[in-house]
Amino acid sequence: MLYIVLSASIHGVEGEQHSSCERVIFLLPSASASQAASGWFATALRCFNLLGKSSSKSVSQVQAQATEAMAEPAYTIPVFRQRTAEETEEYQRVSANVGKGLAVIQEELHRMRMATKAQVESLEIEREVKGRMTKRLDLLDEIPKMPDFLVALRPHTVWEKTPVKLFCTVEGNPRPIVKWYKGGVPVDPLNAPGKYKIESKYGVHSLIISRCVVRDTAEYSAVATNQHGTATSKAMVTVKRPSGAAESCQLGLVPHLTEIHASKLEVSLLDRFPVSFGVEGSSISLVSTMVVVPDLPNVPPLAQWYRDDKLLKPSKLVEMAVGGSAARLTLPHLAKDDEGLYTLRIFTKDGTAEHSAYLFVSDAAPSAAGAPGAPMSVKAYDINSDYVLVAWKPPNTVNEAPITGYFVDRCEAGSDTWVQCNDAPVKVCKYPVHGLSMGRSYHFRVRAVNSAGISRPSRKSDKVTAIDAAENERLQGTEEGVPSAPGQVVATRNTKSSVFVQWEPPKHQKHLMGYYIDGRVVGSKDWFACNHKPFKHTRFVVHGLIPGESYVFRVQAVNVFGLSEESQESSPISVEPALATPSAPFGITMLSCDGSSITLAWKSPKHCGGSKVNAYYIDKRDADTLVWKEVNLTGLTERVCTVDNLTEGNFYEFRVQAGNMAGVGLSSAPSAPMKCVAWTMEEPGPAYDLSFSEVRSHSLVILWKAPVYTGASALTGYFVDMAKKGSSEFVTLNQEAVNHRYLKVTGLEEGETYVFRVRAVNANGVGKASQLSEPVCAKALPGTKEIVAGVDEETGDIYLSLEACEICETSKFVWSKNYKPIGDCPRVAVTAQGRTSRLTFTNPDKDDLGKYSVVVTDTDGVSSSHTLTEDALNTMLELSHAIRHPVIPLKHGLNYEILEKGHVRFWLQAVKLSPSVSYRFIVNDKEVTSGEGHKISHDVATGIIQMTVDHFTRNNEGTYTVQIHDGKAKAQSSLVLVGDVFKVALKEAEFQRKEHIRKQGPHFSEYLYFTVTEDCTVMLACKVANVKKETTFHWFKEDEEIVPETPPNVMSGACALPLPLFSRKDQGVFKAVLSDDRGKDTSTIDISGQVFDDIINAIAKIAGASASDLVLQCTPEGIRLQCYMNYYTEEMKTVWKHKETKIASSEKMRIGGTAEMAWMQICDPSDKEKGHYSIEISDGVKTHTRTFDLSGQAYTDAYEEYLRLKAAAFAEKNRGRVVGGLPDVVTIMEEKSLSLTCTVWGEPTPEVTWFKNEQEVTSTEHTRVVFDGGKFASLVINKVTPDDSGKYSINVRNKYGGEFVEITVSVYKHGEQIPEPKLGHPRMATPAATPATTPMPPKSPAPHSKTPTPTPSKAQTPAPSMKSPTPASTPASTPVPKSPTPTPKSPTPPRSVKSPTPPRFMKSPTPPRK
Repeated sequence: MLYIVLSASIHGVEGEQHSSCERVIFLLPSASASQAASGWFATALRCFNLLGKSSSKSVSQVQAQATEAMAEPAYTIPVFRQRTAEETEEYQRVSANVGKGLAVIQEELHRMRMATKAQVESLEIEREVKGRMTKRLDLLDEIPKMPDFLVALRPHTVWEKTPVKLFCTVEGNPRPIVKWYKGGVPVDPLNAPGKYKIESKYGVHSLIISRCVVRDTAEYSAVATNQHGTATSKAMVTVKRPSGAAESCQLGLVPHLTEIHASKLEVSLLDRFPVSFGVEGSSISLVSTMVVVPDLPNVPPLAQWYRDDKLLKPSKLVEMAVGGSAARLTLPHLAKDDEGLYTLRIFTKDGTAEHSAYLFVSDAAPSAAGAPGAPMSVKAYDINSDYVLVAWKPPNTVNEAPITGYFVDRCEAGSDTWVQCNDAPVKVCKYPVHGLSMGRSYHFRVRAVNSAGISRPSRKSDKVTAIDAAENERLQGTEEGVPSAPGQVVATRNTKSSVFVQWEPPKHQKHLMGYYIDGRVVGSKDWFACNHKPFKHTRFVVHGLIPGESYVFRVQAVNVFGLSEESQESSPISVEPALATPSAPFGITMLSCDGSSITLAWKSPKHCGGSKVNAYYIDKRDADTLVWKEVNLTGLTERVCTVDNLTEGNFYEFRVQAGNMAGVGLSSAPSAPMKCVAWTMEEPGPAYDLSFSEVRSHSLVILWKAPVYTGASALTGYFVDMAKKGSSEFVTLNQEAVNHRYLKVTGLEEGETYVFRVRAVNANGVGKASQLSEPVCAKALPGTKEIVAGVDEETGDIYLSLEACEICETSKFVWSKNYKPIGDCPRVAVTAQGRTSRLTFTNPDKDDLGKYSVVVTDTDGVSSSHTLTEDALNTMLELSHAIRHPVIPLKHGLNYEILEKGHVRFWLQAVKLSPSVSYRFIVNDKEVTSGEGHKISHDVATGIIQMTVDHFTRNNEGTYTVQIHDGKAKAQSSLVLVGDVFKVALKEAEFQRKEHIRKQGPHFSEYLYFTVTEDCTVMLACKVANVKKETTFHWFKEDEEIVPETPPNVMSGACALPLPLFSRKDQGVFKAVLSDDRGKDTSTIDISGQVFDDIINAIAKIAGASASDLVLQCTPEGIRLQCYMNYYTEEMKTVWKHKETKIASSEKMRIGGTAEMAWMQICDPSDKEKGHYSIEISDGVKTHTRTFDLSGQAYTDAYEEYLRLKAAAFAEKNRGRVVGGLPDVVTIMEEKSLSLTCTVWGEPTPEVTWFKNEQEVTSTEHTRVVFDGGKFASLVINKVTPDDSGKYSINVRNKYGGEFVEITVSVYKHGEQIPEPKLGHPRMATPAATPATTPMPPKSPAPHSKTPTPTPSKAQTPAPSMKSPTPASTPASTPVPKSPTPTPKSPTPPRSVKSPTPPRFMKSPTPPRK
């Protein structure tokens, strides 16, 4: 806006000042500097002309005053803007008309004021419709209806200087247009500024007459018209003048205007607070900006705020502020009590300016899930000294459980402690609180209760003092019970996001408090609350709805006893804006001029009024006159027009009106004065109609139209400039001119607002810049979606599709290729359904490649684009071909499998089959049908088609094919079964046939296999089937039957043959035979080669895992390292290593083992054998390693023990001993001769001593002792007598030790019974002392006995020595044995004890076996 203030003093002829300084204020639209210099300068001169005429001064004096005024410091013309010849001409032209008079100037001022108001109203409409969304409505479903007044006008009688509001409600289809008349004359608000105000809100049409005077008494009528007819409603308004100056009247809900001081300010509301939504406990501010003239900081406008027509006053819960060109209402602690219709009323010189909008306050999150909302409007009635009657309004319950009662709490003023007043919930919305203290003040609050829990507390009531007050208002309520249900509910269209709901009041109101309105989306079962505080009237506007969605509504009445039954649901209604005239066009610009005509362009209205704009009307006037002349009588459809018959050199102004089916809208603001002078410049004129598409957070596309005036040569391109809103620093976006009329702009800041301009270029240079674009914010619309390219699954058509996030009834989808509208093109077809539009390619090829875009008209810029590339098109063409020429997709192609009995099944599986599928099998070019030898079938559920051949022979070699037809789709699959492939199938079929025959009798279900148990026993196992008790089972090895200790039990289903201590001796072919009267089956396993190696590896795996750590054992031959395990055999892969070097078995290093351990012996060790030793046991997969460090003290101790054992062994070998020949017991008859002879050995030759009853026997005639050759010792008794009975013993010894052997001799008389032999008690002979030094063993004829390998034992006792052979006892008649070495007796226990002292082990004991 541009403010021009002109001031002057009016003087008389004689120089006397007759009046004070007058100030004329102009509120003008923004214009360029040239426009201000040319157009508004003329107006300033007219004002000076007015002042000159008032003071009877000449024209020259007026001009002199104007020149002097312009020379004041308030406005100094810079040097570079000195008046040119053209401006001088204009100045003289305007000055020539200074005699038009005061009346003309006043009319001009009035016109300017009206234009300003019209512009402010235009801005209000634009702001109101911005951001809302619409949906297309199917008008075919609606029934045409002529206008009908639901609520007619009613007569009013009012006092002078008070306002009156006439309103009515009318219905009809299409929506009627309502015009107002006073005494048959149309009411025009522009003819009486501030007097009349016409509104059409929420479906209610109203006429407001402010500050009525007596001459406003008349009959007023509202005429509703649509294409089906006209309806009229009339009412009489009578204005009376009060008899007293102080009399005033308050009508309805209008406050006392006489208490408000009238303001001298001109106030126009700009940005107005919208319908708002809040939540309990939060805060919200309602703000309206305004234009105040004059804007005096110390004199703010007089503003009042109302809630539901009740004046609000500042408090802790309501904060008000006016100043800084804004009026603000702040509610810091929202409660549902704050919900309602808020009205801002500002008093101006010409009346009042006001605005209303609804504030919705929803429930805060409940204290418990499903708990009700808080009650509201808690008030105290019937106040007495000891009790107060508290009443409240119930909350709305939609999806919660019904309310079962209420709790009332009280709190003394100044305290924060709340006390519950009632023990049990009360069911009605009032409760008498007793027990109050007289003179004290209290606050009250209420909580609602249902089955889910207790609600949050309500807002506390105003302070109440417990005193007797007869004047206090008492709550009247004699009728009990809830109201009856409201009547019919009618919902009508209102705006893009709201619906106007009306209903009939209930027949039985019973002290009605108000209504709750609920809504739900059509098709949904969930209701939502439209208001959270009882609404008193029977009409309500539901805001915050989804544009284009359909809803139904219901109403409940409320009183102190609760909520009534729900009303019947309304008919479904789609959220669409009400039909209205379009807003004013804007942006009038000149495109070309030839001296007698001017070509104009303008921008379409921002709000189409719910109907397509189908006509534009242009008015023109000479800039020096006030009279507008119509340019066209027939509406224009394009936004470009050439105005002819103009006078060259004159200045003209233009304005444009848009029309739709609702009528012609407001005129645009007059254009800047345009001089009709022919354009002769060589550069092109300005581009025009700048628009935007695909606005996103960081990019947009700007489009424009080519200049009408091209200059002296053809256009070659365009430059696009951009600047942030409010900045004059433009940046050229393209370094080289583009030859198309669009440009994609990237790199924008999200949320930032920009303006653009376009400059056309030809060979002569860069032309004039276009008019600045409308500011555009770099932010995508909520829910914006992009174009999707796809292929129709039914038809195979390739298409581009867009689902609009916003649409209205008049919206259209405009498709373009490379930003050129496609129109009626045979290559594509455009369809639209609901929010979605589809562009389908009829015969797509490379000519269709390019960038496609779509714009949805009558929206806030819904648009998108998509680039169709060659790769994407080829991919979609392949998919389209597959859909149009469908192929049944196969999961598996034709295959075969061999079944039981040798049957062969040919099959394939499709992804999906219908019940109407047909197919056929072709074998070697001949169709095969289901019959003997062939079975053909299919399963729709699984998609399997199959053919089974019962007897598969060589004749079945060939090619197999399946052909499938399922609707339009086809499929074929083939299988070639010839050559080696056929031979494999035939062999398998024959095998399965034999297997089937085999399985008719007893048979092996699992053939022979081996397992190894934890104790390393190898088990040959098999499983049998179809057996009975008579079935026999036999084991064979190399055709020799094996009879296991446990007979096999075929009825258990499994048989096993254990092979303990498995080794190479177990190699061979093992066979199991199963037979009975039904047949015989055989299973074999060849334990050799790889099978043998696998068994050994399996044993090694278990043995290696069980192996103990290496232990050291000393022997007379050397040092031995031993590793105990579950089982050891030399076939296992074991490796001994010394210092990581593999050890081979030799005389020095002997390697061997037993079934329980593996050992390695170092014979005659030396220092070379010190070091680290290890054994590695490999099972083919893993190697098990055990180690021992034979060095240091371990080696020293072992070596000493080895030497000791070696000496002990030498002594044991050479000591004296009885080799054999003596019995244990001898029984002999008297008079017989007894010879006790034995063989002795020792190195050196031992000494031999005989004893009888522990007395040494010497040689006599009766008893003779013989020791022959140091080898044979004898004791001969001639003619034995009973006295010779006794215990005889022989003691053989040398320096290394000896042996003591006892013999019991019994002599009986002839004829006596031979007595039972009694064994003597052996006695240990005293061993000889071990010499200090151990001599080397001498040569001896006796065999060298090896030291036996010790057996692991828990005790540390060494193994016993070799037993001396014991001769068999000789009977009386038995002569002395001839052989000196009798056969040893077994199992007679030994009678001798070794000497010397037996050897001892090392200190560390042998570990137990693992």
